[in-house]
Amino acid sequence: MNGVKLNVLYRNIGKHLFFQLDPEKAHHLMIGGLHKAAKVPGFISMMHGMYGVKEIPELAVDLFDIHFPTPVGLAAGLDKNAEAVEAFSAIGFGFMEVGTVTPKAQPGNEQPRLFRLKPEEALINRMGFNNEGTDYMARQLAALRSRRIPIAVNIGKNKVTPNEEAHLDYEQCISALYPYADFFVVNISSPNTPDLRNLQHGSELASLLEAVQKEMANQAAKHGMKKHVLVKIAPDVSMTELEFMVQTIMNSGVSGIIATNTTISREGINHPHAKETGGLSGKPLKERATEVISHVYRLTEGKLPIIGSGGIFHAEDAYEKIRAGASLVEIYTALIYEGPEVNREVHRGLLDLLRRDGFNHISEAVGADHR
Repeated sequence: MNGVKLNVLYRNIGKHLFFQLDPEKAHHLMIGGLHKAAKVPGFISMMHGMYGVKEIPELAVDLFDIHFPTPVGLAAGLDKNAEAVEAFSAIGFGFMEVGTVTPKAQPGNEQPRLFRLKPEEALINRMGFNNEGTDYMARQLAALRSRRIPIAVNIGKNKVTPNEEAHLDYEQCISALYPYADFFVVNISSPNTPDLRNLQHGSELASLLEAVQKEMANQAAKHGMKKHVLVKIAPDVSMTELEFMVQTIMNSGVSGIIATNTTISREGINHPHAKETGGLSGKPLKERATEVISHVYRLTEGKLPIIGSGGIFHAEDAYEKIRAGASLVEIYTALIYEGPEVNREVHRGLLDLLRRDGFNHISEAVGADHR
């Protein structure tokens, strides 16, 4: 059975069954199932055969001293503890984020904390960085038998850590996981940890990134290997705030920006779950995320690489973000609603769009709307 037929099966049967379950139970069932199945001989090869994406030169990207076989990655939040890396690596992603991880394990916010908005093809979550901590993640990443794609570790602070001590948590994450990450992502934009987004503003952002960069340099010297760190920003900022954030990020010397995290906006959403607090992801985020990417590209004059995230379901969605200024893109909610064939569909569509516009390589399309 080929991937297209399997994806029809997922959309018509598998998704229906999953969506009968509580969203968080379905999430844990998927991650736990993939974690266990990866240990079965032949399972990963089978997954790659059904859903893997063949690397083609036009869409491969070299960035951050890393080779990305495809430009489409998996955003943070799905594999919080790096338990299903081998399985996700086999279904066509060009890279993936694991986490958000914090130094100490923490349960996150009270349940229920994950909600589906099916007509809008969206999710609302207020998980609160529930994870097993850096030691657990380090063991998971160290145990990987192979690494098919680059792995980014998304790092955050524990809920009980005050903002004035937040840098210590980020430093601990980097120290514990430096040998295992291909690059790092500093998460200061989740809406589900109290006061976390305050770290995006004022002198707190400059101080935090200075500490992060210092620790990255320390670990590079210790391990004899330089690695890169990016910052993930929120979509819910004014133009003035965005200008300050981008300038501070550029001054810090970090290697790039991920735009964007989930949104607290509910504009245009009439679903009963719209009243739930938390971050909204999926199709309703698409336009705002693309706007932020475009602004960041303009503010940086295209000199700071951007990973675009938010509302990508189809190749056209990814291409809009690339033309707005993203060098790579990420999906999350689309995987839940569309199934694992989504990577092949996006990859195939991107190639068609590049050729339609006369580009020989995806890098030529980055920021094309600004020219």
